[in-house]
Amino acid sequence: MSFAIGVALFAAALLLSVAWHECGHMWAAQATGMKVRRYFVGFGPTLWSTRRGETEYGVKALPLGGFCDIAGMTPYEELTADERERAMYKQVTWKRLVVLFAGPAQNFILGFVLIVVAGLVWGLPNIAAPPTPAKVAQIDCVSSSITYSSADGQTKSPCSGTGPAGRAGIQPGDTIVAANGQSVGQASDLTPIIRESTGPIVLTVQRGEQRLDLTMTPEPVSVTETKSDGTSATENYKMVGITYDAPPSVLHYDGLDIIPGAVVFTGHLAQETWNALLSLPSKIGALWTAVTGGERAADTPVSVYGASVLGGEAVERGYWDSFILLLISVNFFLGLFNLVPLLPLDGGHMAIALYERLRNALCRMFGRAAAGPVDYMKLMPVTYAVVIVLGGFMVLTLTADIVNPIKIF
Repeated sequence: MSFAIGVALFAAALLLSVAWHECGHMWAAQATGMKVRRYFVGFGPTLWSTRRGETEYGVKALPLGGFCDIAGMTPYEELTADERERAMYKQVTWKRLVVLFAGPAQNFILGFVLIVVAGLVWGLPNIAAPPTPAKVAQIDCVSSSITYSSADGQTKSPCSGTGPAGRAGIQPGDTIVAANGQSVGQASDLTPIIRESTGPIVLTVQRGEQRLDLTMTPEPVSVTETKSDGTSATENYKMVGITYDAPPSVLHYDGLDIIPGAVVFTGHLAQETWNALLSLPSKIGALWTAVTGGERAADTPVSVYGASVLGGEAVERGYWDSFILLLISVNFFLGLFNLVPLLPLDGGHMAIALYERLRNALCRMFGRAAAGPVDYMKLMPVTYAVVIVLGGFMVLTLTADIVNPIKIF
């Protein structure tokens, strides 16, 4: 039951995010003197509507997004007498850009507010954490077997003593600088050397002003990982019983400390989202592999359906922080994606407005009259191509989410 509630809540949150995006366009258009004919949540037959001033507000039957109808977005619309001078395509460039950018800006604003809320309630993931240094935080015994599962986390068999590292004399606070004479810069450099060792190893540690060479023999450990589909795989590793001084995975904030923390987190998240957006074309092959029976990569995109399912799973397990963070990520992606300079996206209309501005400035520079609006009809083949590609990508992503969904819990 909680899963279904979570799916419904996340789907509703996505719908509201799109509606909030369209509110940005509407409010900016009204503030700059343009006429907004209609603002609707959903598509298809009208379930309810009311008119306030010159704008009709309402809800339609299919909850698949929403729209804001601004008079004269292109020169081909039929305009009434009171709309001709207020048509969007006739407005100065800055007004058009403000209206077009206001939609994505709403997603960024909503995302930032949710980041502040998440940071105050649960803390924020340390997504820009530096690599874990090879600094010893704790000396442990070595269990003979370790099991990892998505449901139970990590389970170790009982053990006692201090393990090879403790017996060799390594102490908390030591920094490991070399292994068998090979330089070590961070924990990830050291891990494979220990795991794949076939005999004793010499760790060189820095302890204050001293540099010591300490010899130890790693002990074998059977590591079993149980995947979300129930299958498991077992491998044998070598370990010495060292826990590293890793950066915190979650950063907690009190009071107004959340504001600079949220700003930093927003910057890192925007960068990660932009990188994910640029990598979308390279994910087509991975999605096709997932659809045709291969393994689903965890970094492949998800559809609205897939995101809603993940939201439902988060609620089912009580991970409301994951629910909010997923919604934050969707809003940042929606905002940045709409800024891509291709029609029919907001960024495509912004590119046309800037092109007209630059073209007319050049015309004036050479003493020629300003040209008319860009002929959108000439751009229709490219627009159709973009719509077809995006539609195909959405279908592929949805299919992958149905037949081979991502499992993160």
